[in-house]
This record gives sequence, structure tokens and C-alpha cells, in this order.
Amino acid sequence: MEFRVRRVVTGHDQNGRAIVVSDSQAPVHGNPLRPGQRSHEVWKTNAAPIPIGRDEPDPVTGKRQLHPAPRGTLFRISEVPPETDAIRDMTPEQAREAFRASGAEEASTWGRGGRHPLMHRTETVDYAVVLEGEITLILDDGDVSLKAGDVVIQRGTSHAWSNRSGKPVKMLYVLIDGKFDPELARQFGKS
Repeated sequence: MEFRVRRVVTGHDQNGRAIVVSDSQAPVHGNPLRPGQRSHEVWKTNAAPIPIGRDEPDPVTGKRQLHPAPRGTLFRISEVPPETDAIRDMTPEQAREAFRASGAEEASTWGRGGRHPLMHRTETVDYAVVLEGEITLILDDGDVSLKAGDVVIQRGTSHAWSNRSGKPVKMLYVLIDGKFDPELARQFGKS
């Protein structure tokens, strides 16, 4: 059975009463360079504080983005397939192309110090929750094995997710736009 994410969005009627604005499946995006990877885009915001009105358009239609807009957030549920040789054997150029498909070619750190082809860094704070399965978080100096119920607070670090379990993994992510401290920004060439 194909995994689907039902998305119920609430809002207000003309009298200010709470209503359901939409009840549908969350849009799903894939990446042809990562077969089996599926991202269910649940919601995103583009400002803080978040404007709450009556008739905003659906914010997750359109192309998938790796990271949120400035002062924004992004909420997604991803299906991560078992890692293949095609991923492990990626060149730095192929890795950048995979990230380019998500609008973030510059995030790739493979070939520039990253230990894994899918290593990347975004200027965000990410809450990552393992919903189902087992996955490995790869960092510059080590790996962390994670299982269902584990939560990672990822704070702008270079990292990758490696599914070595042989079974699909489901992850929930909340990404929040961030800003590197000036000293860190200089170290990462972002000053």
C-alpha cells in the first residue's frame, strides 16, 4: 500500500468561526536522481510572525525546496529508501545536481569536506523525527544510529541521512530559517 499523508487545513469563515478549509493528500515530490525518495510537502511559511488571514493560497504547490524561505518554515514527511551503490558512488558533480533539483546546489558539501555524497549544510535549524525504521545520521566526525521515536535537532551542521537498514524509513522534518553567527559564517565562506 502506498504511503499517503492526509493534510487537514483549518481557517476561518466570514464570521471568524473555525472551519476546515481543505482536506486532501499533501503534495508529493520526488527526485529522479534519488529513486524511491518521496517528500510529502505538508506546509511552509514565508514570514515571521506568520500572517494568519482568511484566503491565503496553498503554500506548498509548486517546486520542492530543500530549505525554507527567509524567516520561513517548512514541514514535510519524507520516505527514505535504502541506500544504493548509485548513491554511494555519486561524484561531487552528481551530488550537486541532486541538490540542484531541490533548488539548493550550494548546500552540497560532497567533494568539499563532506564524508558522504548526500552531505549538505543549510542555514537552518531542523527538527527531524524518525517515524518508522532505522537511519544513520552522518556528521563530519561520526555517525549516529537512530530508530523510530528518536529526534535530532540539526543546527546548521553538514550532515547526511543514510538508510543502511534495507527497509524504507519515514522521517518528519520541520525546518526553520536560521542565521549563522558571524564567526561560523566566515568559517563556511558565507560572510
